[in-house]
Amino acid sequence: MSLNLHLLRMFATVVRSGSFSKAAEILNVSQPAISKGVRDFELQVGCRLLNRSPKGVLPTPEGLALSRHAEALFAVERAAEEELSALRGLHNGSLRIGASTTIATYMIAGYLGAFHRAYPGIDLHLISANTRDISEQMVRQDIDIGLVEGPVDDRNLIAVPWRTDVMKLIAAPDHAFAQAAGPIDPKLIENEVLIVREPGSGSREVVAHALAAHGIEPARTLEIGSTEAIKQVVAAGFGISIVSVASVQDQVQLGRLKVLALRDMAIERTLWQLKIPARVAMPAARAFEKMLFDRSVCPDERLDQAAG
Repeated sequence: MSLNLHLLRMFATVVRSGSFSKAAEILNVSQPAISKGVRDFELQVGCRLLNRSPKGVLPTPEGLALSRHAEALFAVERAAEEELSALRGLHNGSLRIGASTTIATYMIAGYLGAFHRAYPGIDLHLISANTRDISEQMVRQDIDIGLVEGPVDDRNLIAVPWRTDVMKLIAAPDHAFAQAAGPIDPKLIENEVLIVREPGSGSREVVAHALAAHGIEPARTLEIGSTEAIKQVVAAGFGISIVSVASVQDQVQLGRLKVLALRDMAIERTLWQLKIPARVAMPAARAFEKMLFDRSVCPDERLDQAAG
């Protein structure tokens, strides 16, 4: 049985957008045409692919399996189109970069600027999400470059070490920790409200593993899904946190936060570039990757100095 690729595109767009009406807008066709196309496609494959309900449209197990293949197929289609365009040189085309939150916010800007100056005809798209989401987007081939902060365990991906980042304890200047004469005893963290990132965050995973390795179990935690929000809450005097030193330079210079050393405890993490085995990188992706590993294009020398 040969799948009708036109109907497959309709089906995949409904799954991706979550509704028939949104899929119709994306494909610039009528909603009845989308509905008929999906019904015809279900008849062709011989099973129900979507469950319709008042809350929206969700794929059945068969539909979910087929949608994964569809996304991979259309990713190859996009890659082919971009490669044909890129064969004329790095004068036009696009590059989709996915980076986990801390990297996207504090570490990637210098690389984007350097790449744009070198290849102004390439349209850059930066997607910021947590490590888990970036990994999933890389597997679906929605992005060309993937950079994450935390460990990734996915047989569909290869993780290549990119940079080393240092994570430090932060507190408000009037917090008791900030008044201490020397490094803070890590066990004292158990008596504080420790502010952590959301599940799926690489930062959260690294901090949790480091504390567990030292037998530290915070009695109270507060979960916040943004490093910027964490900084503001800590600066306001509520709780403490452990974050990348690259993320707090602005607040330290303003005197709103203090970076503190932990006694006999250093938290460093590897930042990773994600790759798909056997995937052929487009010229723009290869050029950007070359910049990522060129130490002269470091966007923030403080990151390396802190790590060294």
